[in-house]
Amino acid sequence: MQQLENILSSGDTYTSPEKEKPNLFTNASIKFFVTFIKIILNSSSLAKKGKYGNVEWALSSLKILRALENVGIEFEITGLKNLSSFEGPAVFIANHMSTLETNILPILIEPVKDATFVVKQELLNVPFFGNILKTRNPIVVGRSNPREDFVQVLSQGEKILKDGRSIIIFPQRTRSQFFIPESFNSLGIKLAKKTNAYVVPIALVTDAWGNGKLFKEFGKINPDKKVYFSFGTPIKINSNGSNEHLMVVDFIKSKLIEWDRFDCLANSYKK
Repeated sequence: MQQLENILSSGDTYTSPEKEKPNLFTNASIKFFVTFIKIILNSSSLAKKGKYGNVEWALSSLKILRALENVGIEFEITGLKNLSSFEGPAVFIANHMSTLETNILPILIEPVKDATFVVKQELLNVPFFGNILKTRNPIVVGRSNPREDFVQVLSQGEKILKDGRSIIIFPQRTRSQFFIPESFNSLGIKLAKKTNAYVVPIALVTDAWGNGKLFKEFGKINPDKKVYFSFGTPIKINSNGSNEHLMVVDFIKSKLIEWDRFDCLANSYKK
């Protein structure tokens, strides 16, 4: 457990230690994915044996973070103190850019708040990855019936939050380089309102891990791109949730601007 605490020991922020960039003849993608596959295979094996719990999940996430740093990816993570500034579980609401955040958020959140994801059904059927996800008892949704998904998230999410576990949700539903507020639904806000839980907005830029053409999980690793995470101030839903939804959207927009990543904003939201 001490290893898990070390990443948060710097207080409110975490920045990757300075390292020499890999030489031009080093293929960052190949080097990383060799390590990544080993981590996934080992995690899947533990999961099948019933030995993959919260600590193991966070540790494997930490190993993936270190593997990315070892091929030259630099992280800047802020707002970590917001995770421990309140009691009880939360609904974490984030934009969704790549596979990177699903692999890194556990080491940032799990040591402070036990959490799970809202995931698509198809991910549970992916070899090895599915075994790992099932141990998290996620909220599973499909794509064919948004109404059924809405009911599923609210009913199952209420039980999870009442049990003291937090929920990580990506309202965009699919990974995209662009943050498009119009496609950013308010389901997380509605769930928090129903259970009187806090909402914690998360802004992120993770396109250093690209989306693959054949398999999205195996896209190009680009050490020239910096990774950003920022956790916002916890929000309580005091009305119908519309103002709080705008607060989450504006937090993500403000961080993308702060990080000089206007290219991640939809044209209609660059004003």
